[in-house]
Amino acid sequence: MWLVRPAVPDDVGQILEVAGAAGSETARLSSTLPRQRDALAEKIELSLASLDGKPTTTGARPQRFLFVLENTSTGRVHGTAGINACAGNSQPFYNYRRDALIHASHELGISSRVDVLYPSHALTDHTLLCSFSITPELRNTEAFELLSRARILFIAGHRDWFASRVAVEIQGVQLSDGSVPFWDSLGRHFFNMDFETADQYSGLLSKTFIAELMPPNPVYVTLLSEAAQSALGQPHALTVPNLELLQREGFQAGCYLDIFDGGPVLEARTDALHTLVTSYPKILHGSSEEDGDVCLISGGEGAGFRCTLAKATEVLGGTRDREAVKVPVSVWELLGKTAGDEVRVAPL
Repeated sequence: MWLVRPAVPDDVGQILEVAGAAGSETARLSSTLPRQRDALAEKIELSLASLDGKPTTTGARPQRFLFVLENTSTGRVHGTAGINACAGNSQPFYNYRRDALIHASHELGISSRVDVLYPSHALTDHTLLCSFSITPELRNTEAFELLSRARILFIAGHRDWFASRVAVEIQGVQLSDGSVPFWDSLGRHFFNMDFETADQYSGLLSKTFIAELMPPNPVYVTLLSEAAQSALGQPHALTVPNLELLQREGFQAGCYLDIFDGGPVLEARTDALHTLVTSYPKILHGSSEEDGDVCLISGGEGAGFRCTLAKATEVLGGTRDREAVKVPVSVWELLGKTAGDEVRVAPL
């Protein structure tokens, strides 16, 4: 069975393997998942502190969560998915905002519309879905959908931890030779480093360096290379399944672009997300058979959060405001729950 649970320190080695598997086909598909062991271990420790509600040295409660997809039959980790309760984590979260200027001359009778990119950190207060990575053979499977949507069930069960709007960056176009048209046409001139290095800095360090090095003035799109212009707002080919799943969830591309590769930034209202709207608390009952429709079922709070796929059947016999749901006892054990406990159920 497949299980989504919080990452723990023992997962470090397997998570690094997952990141390597994604990167073996093309560029790495997660810009916020460190590939250095120490940095990844620190990210996991911060996630566990967030799940336990432990304050940092500044007194603020960290809210950065990392989950893994585990094959319970083998104990192997096959994917990761994260949530930042507040994009930027108390620092500005940078994007480009795409807009237009009208240049006109009344005397010459000329008027032209020019696309412009404005540096922006307007999404800083949004909740951010991040660190999504999965082994290639699981793309377009139920496990893929479980890993992505389990985060929404976590948000539903901890609603007061998250913002009213949520965003997610989709990796942009990268060519077969590894070059990134948008970065090569713009960012490289100011950072004096290749895309992979800048991307790693973004995941490992404070993003203050972006503000320090990127031009603060608007960028005229017509000054970019043709390849960079064509790449604006377009997803990397391998991210299309994730993009389509997020669109079904209710996300839509707006006017914001990733500051490094020009990929689309999707936005949604948190309380309108499909998984959140269609999920309901249920009282757990047992079943000796696997009947019903396949659903996402989650249980537990904080570090005890678990989410899996199972066949479930709604039945009478819950509490006054909670219907009961029958699932195999093996699912109870997977979720760390027992009869009479509350779980959250959403249709697949």
